[in-house]
Amino acid sequence: MLITSRENQRWVIPKGWPTKGKSPQYSAAREAFEEAGVVGAVAKRSVGSFSYQKRLKGGAVVVCNVHVFPLEVRRQSKRWPEKQERVIKWLSASQAAEKVDEPMLGQIIRRLARKYDGRDSN
Repeated sequence: MLITSRENQRWVIPKGWPTKGKSPQYSAAREAFEEAGVVGAVAKRSVGSFSYQKRLKGGAVVVCNVHVFPLEVRRQSKRWPEKQERVIKWLSASQAAEKVDEPMLGQIIRRLARKYDGRDSN
């Protein structure tokens, strides 16, 4: 699943700032709900990281390092905080990897797809 960024409508994964006093995986799951309405089991460990440039409201640009935590989606809510601000698209892993601009994120998506290909779906 990909979502559009608010600023320039690029296809991205849910991500955000860490929450002080909370684990990185907690923050990842919270952002996934706020940005895409998805709820599920988040991995305890990051499966990779990538960097991108984020433009802040004042115009400054900062480099953000993103640690990717997979989330096994159990359901998508009917309502969530940023529903009106983003577009959500459910895609195959290969389609998602092609749509994202960050090459490292594409590699992470492809690697995850290979890992979960053929796994028991029961």
